Amino acid sequence: MMISTLLAAEGLAQLGCGLGAGIATIGAGLGIGKIGGQAMDAIARQPEASGKIMTNMILTSAFVEGCALFAIAACAFII
Repeated sequence: MMISTLLAAEGLAQLGCGLGAGIATIGAGLGIGKIGGQAMDAIARQPEASGKIMTNMILTSAFVEGCALFAIAACAFII
């Protein structure tokens, strides 16, 4: 009985890690998509500021991607 309980808990931990990694990935994708869309709107309104907008967009996208990578790594370490 004890072995089946441990196996069930391990399976739930793996399921939770998989769901956590998936949610982190979906969140990063949505965030980067929103950043890109808003940046394109801003460039369309002010084409002369495209350099500054693109720099900030790339920097913010890197931060979002870094947070997602950290979340996925944390989920992997739990297993």
